[in-house]
Amino acid sequence: MFSFSFRPLSSQRRNTRSTAPRHAVVAAAALLATALALPGAQAADFPDHPIRLVVPQSAGSGGDVVARLLSDKIGSVLGASVVVENKPGANGIVAMSYVAKAPADGYTLLLPGVSQMSFNPKLYKNLPYDADKDYTYVAPVVDTPFVLVAGKNSPYKTLPQLIAAAKAAPSSITFASAGAGNSTHLSTELIASGAGIKLKHIPYKGSGPALNAVIGGQVDLMTSVLGSALPQIQGGNVVPLAVLADQRASDLPNVPTVKEAGLNVPPMPGWFAIVGPAGMDKAVVGKLNAAIQAAIADPAINKKLKDLYFVPLQGTAEQIRARADQDAQFWGDFIAKNGIQVD
Repeated sequence: MFSFSFRPLSSQRRNTRSTAPRHAVVAAAALLATALALPGAQAADFPDHPIRLVVPQSAGSGGDVVARLLSDKIGSVLGASVVVENKPGANGIVAMSYVAKAPADGYTLLLPGVSQMSFNPKLYKNLPYDADKDYTYVAPVVDTPFVLVAGKNSPYKTLPQLIAAAKAAPSSITFASAGAGNSTHLSTELIASGAGIKLKHIPYKGSGPALNAVIGGQVDLMTSVLGSALPQIQGGNVVPLAVLADQRASDLPNVPTVKEAGLNVPPMPGWFAIVGPAGMDKAVVGKLNAAIQAAIADPAINKKLKDLYFVPLQGTAEQIRARADQDAQFWGDFIAKNGIQVD
């Protein structure tokens, strides 16, 4: 799991001195008045009205839970309310496109995950947004581990059992996902690739329906965000086979990591970050980053995040952008090698 050290961004002030004639001074004053109307010049007064935090997932999803946990504290630090707005659809593309076209004034923000920033650009031929050019990175927020689960009536109780069965009958074992190209899809493809097996993908419209299909026995497996699957594991509705993380989960001490189960594959990234439209003023980004990090560091919020198996991240805009680029490179290569594509 990666971590960040927080270094708030700083603004720079420029002092100028003029000895121009009176008419030039008047003209300069007019230019100054125009400049003061620009977003950058208004950074000192930011924010002076509510901020929208767009979530590319439905209410009750992991991203939605994180946004609502943080929004009040971010607002109190900034002195303006932060309103969470859900815009689900098309693996986050609806929300991504919406925010890319918004004014770059800091009042419209987005809480995307690694799927939207690093995976989608490698999966879709005609993506209506450019992850590299259309957004200003503001701050990392959280990361989250994943767990591979099978239905309670499944014959697979361990990852080695699953691999042996899949090798004996290729493509006969099914796995659910929250949608083609989603983290829950690619993570299971990663396991299959590392094990040298073929599984049959059954995409659903969201993590909830996908997990319910495994619980109901319509599908054999799913790789789920740990926080979502844990209640079903504890309730005996699904069986955990392996955790896709660097270390075992404290609530599942007897469940091995994927590497401990014999597969040499990397942990699945599950990070979320806050971004805005391209061209945001650096001073505004600095204010937002400081407020977001303050919210994450708040003891009560920090505990709630950890209780839900979200790992709080502290860091700068530059650090989370570097991580997004790193994941885009790795997963782009993986997607191309395995011929994974979404129309």
